[in-house]
Amino acid sequence: MVLLGHRRQALGHFRQQFCTNIPADSRILSSIEGPGNWGGKETLDKLSRIVRSVGAFNRELTRPRQIEKKDVRPRPRPKIGLALGGGFARGVAHIGVLKVFEEEQIPIDYIAGTSSGALIAAMYSSGICARELAEIAGLLRFNDFARLTISRLGLWTTDPMVGLLTRILKVHTFEELRIPLAVAATEFNTGDSVVFTSGPLIDSLRASCAYPGAFLPVNVNGRLMVDGLLAHPVPTVPLKQMGAEKVVAVYFKSHWVGDSGPRHFMDVIGQCFSIAQSRMCSQWQLNADAILEPQVGAFAYDAFHMASELVKVGEAAARAALPQIQGFLQGTVADPKPRKSAAKPQLAPASVPITG
Repeated sequence: MVLLGHRRQALGHFRQQFCTNIPADSRILSSIEGPGNWGGKETLDKLSRIVRSVGAFNRELTRPRQIEKKDVRPRPRPKIGLALGGGFARGVAHIGVLKVFEEEQIPIDYIAGTSSGALIAAMYSSGICARELAEIAGLLRFNDFARLTISRLGLWTTDPMVGLLTRILKVHTFEELRIPLAVAATEFNTGDSVVFTSGPLIDSLRASCAYPGAFLPVNVNGRLMVDGLLAHPVPTVPLKQMGAEKVVAVYFKSHWVGDSGPRHFMDVIGQCFSIAQSRMCSQWQLNADAILEPQVGAFAYDAFHMASELVKVGEAAARAALPQIQGFLQGTVADPKPRKSAAKPQLAPASVPITG
């Protein structure tokens, strides 16, 4: 009787400690409390298992949980490349893009250009800021770039560009530039793309601007070069080959001729190349992470006198794309290692780098 009393007391203590806030299983309790079940070993075993189970359940509920922390460390900033397409006077809109990049502190690790885009890219890479570029563009006219000549190969020579660029550029070789630069041209005899990344600047720029039929081809190291638009209308591919991880491309979509039709033979040539260029978009777009299309349709290809308006058009296009461009940089930090500004990129065999 004494033993039975102790067992009843133990059961009461168990129910008070563990079952107050937990719904009791009537079948288990009845099996324990039922007649004749208090003296058997089976009853004690059941009670012991229940006590251990409830204890383990209680420990699990009160065990501190370890919350897995996400890695919130900033990622290294991607290398940004800026590709500036050709557009003759419309290329002045590139200055507006550069102006926004400066104001918003968007870094440019690599820059590439074709034709007028190459001129803007080279001037900027040499150390001329966007504000100074806008002032220079407002003073320039067609005669500063070309001179009428008598030749079977074209109507104008780009010889005046030699003196102009010698005065404007702050450095005169690729190796001296503050931003690595690629200048796109096309070898006339073979049609191969040519990407200049080292050596003297001025002849490579003249070659990139040698618009077929209008300007004479440019001889570089014994090879005739013409405008880079035939190979790289917007030079995104060279930027990827240089090491750019995010490429922003600036493309002038509008054709040379409006609804009024061509005014002279230059409009005919320009319109034909514009049509061909629009058919080549898929090639360079594959390597572009963001594409800016300044609305230059209202400007003639030779509207140098409207430089300030063209700059504003470029600004508007850059502002519209700013959220996407800034998205490349969110959650990143700048590379603490200094970049070698004079590093020569390794180009794919499809490109033919020319030095000297």
